[in-house]
Amino acid sequence: MNKYFASAVCASAFFSTLSIASMTNDSVMVGGAAMYPSKNIVENAVNSKDHTTLVAAVKAAGLVDTLQSKGPFTVFAPTDAAFAKLPAGTVSNLIKPENKATLTSILTYHVVAGKYDMKALEKKIQQGGGSAELKTVNGQPLWFMNNGPHNIQIKDAKGNIANISTYDVNQKNGVIDVIDTVLMPK
Repeated sequence: MNKYFASAVCASAFFSTLSIASMTNDSVMVGGAAMYPSKNIVENAVNSKDHTTLVAAVKAAGLVDTLQSKGPFTVFAPTDAAFAKLPAGTVSNLIKPENKATLTSILTYHVVAGKYDMKALEKKIQQGGGSAELKTVNGQPLWFMNNGPHNIQIKDAKGNIANISTYDVNQKNGVIDVIDTVLMPK
């Protein structure tokens, strides 16, 4: 009887481990935290230690409800290191209430309506003969181009180039691509 009990316990533990592994198979690690496709953009972003500045800015701009809505959205999410590349005092100045419109403009310039994973972006670039233009929620365009195989760069309205460092972080309401530079509209 003990032999059967031990076998049952082992089998149960094995299948439980498989279930847990399959639940997390689709998650991607960003900023030391798992990003779950069953959660929305905000629910996942708040757990990334690499996106604390972005999360604070989204809250200051009043965009939390928007980014928790149905979407789908593609968010090009700058890391804390990307924000640190801005001139000293820029971030602390932008999150002041009197600069909410400017902050909102910058943040919505990082969002495209629809879900554009790496495959979709590469297809758009190919269809565009080497570059693609996508209109942001801000209303202004971003330009996308390949910089080698599976390496997409984004050019903003001021000519700055951002590299996508982590692709296809699927969310319940879209996808996040992590970038190394803050994109700036006109």
